[in-house]
Amino acid sequence: QVQLVESGGGLVQPGGSLRLSCGSSRRVFSMDIMGWYRQAPGKERELVATITSSRITNYADSVQGRFTISRDSAENTLHLQMNSLKPEDTAVYYCYTYSSALGTYWGQGTQVTVSP
Repeated sequence: QVQLVESGGGLVQPGGSLRLSCGSSRRVFSMDIMGWYRQAPGKERELVATITSSRITNYADSVQGRFTISRDSAENTLHLQMNSLKPEDTAVYYCYTYSSALGTYWGQGTQVTVSP
């Protein structure tokens, strides 16, 4: 099994920045894909960004150029640097991981609120 624990969420003003982290109980280099999803109230969960074991990244159009996903193998941690935050970025952000050997796992989520 894989345990994922997110941190770094909070309240920030529009235009501000936050850095989310996701600690993994398994070595991140062994994961085929890791990523972040988010879910706003009354909306479906949506993809934010993913990164493969080859460090190939993919971003939702809504965050392209503002968010950066990265994985730190030494610390077994996934990060999401979020800049130029907008009120529409407000959501619960979930870390997830997939490997062919272990399957798919999700973290418990961390709240991000962007408000004046």
